[in-house]
Amino acid sequence: MPTSLIVGTGRALGGRVVTNDELAGLMDTSDDWIRARTGIRERRWLAPGETGVELGRRAAAAALESAGLPHTDLDAIVYATVTPEHFIPRNRILLQRALGLPEIPAIDIRMQCAGFVYALSLADAYVRLGTYRRILVVGQEVQSTRMDVSTRGRHTAVLFADGAGAVVLAACEEPRRGILAIDVHSDGTHVEKLWVDGPGALENPPVSVAALEAGRYYLQMDGKEVFRHAVLRMPQSVRRCLSGLVFQPSDIVLLIAHQANLRIAQAVQKELGLRDDQVYNNIQCHGNTTSASIPIALDECVRAGRVSPGDLVVFCAFGAGFVWGSVVLRW
Repeated sequence: MPTSLIVGTGRALGGRVVTNDELAGLMDTSDDWIRARTGIRERRWLAPGETGVELGRRAAAAALESAGLPHTDLDAIVYATVTPEHFIPRNRILLQRALGLPEIPAIDIRMQCAGFVYALSLADAYVRLGTYRRILVVGQEVQSTRMDVSTRGRHTAVLFADGAGAVVLAACEEPRRGILAIDVHSDGTHVEKLWVDGPGALENPPVSVAALEAGRYYLQMDGKEVFRHAVLRMPQSVRRCLSGLVFQPSDIVLLIAHQANLRIAQAVQKELGLRDDQVYNNIQCHGNTTSASIPIALDECVRAGRVSPGDLVVFCAFGAGFVWGSVVLRW
């Protein structure tokens, strides 16, 4: 049975750099306040004329180029996003059209900040079953247009950003290379701790001024509860994956946690007992790009020479739902 190996990576970021000082001019906040609570100095938002699908196309094209594959060699697309540009159809079909791909299956998943981990789990299963041999996996988000950029929404608006990351996953016959273990979970008892209440299919009319003024169309977050669960669940998931492979956290060469908040990433690092050189964080300059954060960080590490063949690489993520999980792979 083949394993699935990441053979190409790519990324694209929104073209507009938004500093903490700029946000301080829009809401009751400050650079010191944001840095102390999140670690973020600046983030990237869409520039005029950009779209999320365009970011996804650029990231996908870079991943295909780094893999040395033409787009016609792809067998499927798995596209993770919670910020589609249309209610129907979703972004994966728009990306397929933008890339000029043939009539291959294109699948959307909405698993929030754990979207890339879940997308890898789905693509990996297809490869292991022999259904497909080369799959494009994309995480892409446009959060800047969905935020309440006011004092009322400052606890979330200062966090989120726009970007896309992509990998090409290919069948690998080499033993002990590629994805070695995946661990994913969800717990619906905490739905209201991190959610966007509307609009939804049960609302008629689907949008209203009253709901907008009440903030129901913006992300709502219980930050303390999200932090508490994230710093517990991600290390648990990583340890579960490693123990099944008879590895220890000390064996990890590179851990990329979802870039939700630098304080969360640092707490996960501490819980796993990892050194600074074993982890990578970029939220300081990119913000939280939701399902795109891990593949963006991975591409930066690959192009900077942070990973080499044989390295043990781990991804972990936590998001609304709650959903969480991890992936262990041998590069």
